Amino acid sequence: MTFGFKILSTPIYTGENMDSKEEGNGSKSVEIKVLFFARARDLTGMTHMPLEVSQGTTAHDCLNRLIVKFPGLEEIRNCMVLALNEEYAPGSTVVKDRDELAIIPPISGG
Repeated sequence: MTFGFKILSTPIYTGENMDSKEEGNGSKSVEIKVLFFARARDLTGMTHMPLEVSQGTTAHDCLNRLIVKFPGLEEIRNCMVLALNEEYAPGSTVVKDRDELAIIPPISGG
């Protein structure tokens, strides 16, 4: 009687957070969803986008990366607020995998 075993390349769960991805330099990365509102939407031409960052990245760090990608955002940098998962958040807040970071410029209307 012969038993056929197939070796799988699927990683075995080790109890570590499997949500984070491994970057080439050995550090873990997380993916967040960035939401653009009002003028930020106009300047980027997008309503939302994914953003992959290193574990430990702050909301402010994410904003800096977005300004590199969309230089027009510099125009509203000093008057926007950031929200993380539908709560206003300081720029020093660390983002986690699957967080939603909203870029909210001033909105006027009447």
